[in-house]
Amino acid sequence: MHKARVIPCLLLDGQGLVKTIRFQRPVYVGDPINAVRIFSEKEVDELIVLDITASRDGRDPNYELIAEIAGECFMPVAYGGGLHTLDQVKHVIRSGIEKVVINTAAIESYRLITEASQVFGSQAVIGAVDVKRGMLGYKVVGRSATTDCKIGLNEHVQNLVTAGAGEIFLNSVDRDGMMEGYDLKLIAGITKAVSVPVVACGGAGTLDHLVEAVREGGASAVAAGSLFVFHGKHRAVLINYPVHDIRRHLALV
Repeated sequence: MHKARVIPCLLLDGQGLVKTIRFQRPVYVGDPINAVRIFSEKEVDELIVLDITASRDGRDPNYELIAEIAGECFMPVAYGGGLHTLDQVKHVIRSGIEKVVINTAAIESYRLITEASQVFGSQAVIGAVDVKRGMLGYKVVGRSATTDCKIGLNEHVQNLVTAGAGEIFLNSVDRDGMMEGYDLKLIAGITKAVSVPVVACGGAGTLDHLVEAVREGGASAVAAGSLFVFHGKHRAVLINYPVHDIRRHLALV
């Protein structure tokens, strides 16, 4: 069986859990602690928790909530959002989080990636990139995908790795919440550009999509939000992780 990891990705907006479509129109989907407990019971491979408003609002991570989440997890968990200093990273990891996801700070400077990896090791640092299609190809975007960061995509991910990131979290803005499949061309391009594992995110709507991202895109791990929080054509909220079906599908890779 292929050892690709399948990772639920939860989005925090304040104290609540939300899901977006193309980084917009956040819809409340429940209490984060309840969702974490369910995923722990279902023995998910890992969990990624992203505070999508912390950096935008210029505030610190919610350390109390982070510690509560970490206390409920029986699997590795990564946290991102509002991380701009090494002291913040230290606080998060000391709360019980295994990995930090660094996005906005790395657009401004790769320094935090380097500092965090020197203290905690590259395996604890994920460099995150939000990507959108433009007229001339893919572009790195920030501020909830409203700003073109004017950074070459391949150059940026390579710099993240050089700075010390042990993984790349690759998030397609165009596919976010659409549930129509991953951007396989994007994933394949980045997996060829870097030597570290790439976690693909954005677009999963079926288990077959997970397989495609691994088999055709070359992703080492696949993350998804809508697939694991919605059910049926009306997108009824239902936290789910069909572990046996997932393992059976990935065994075909």
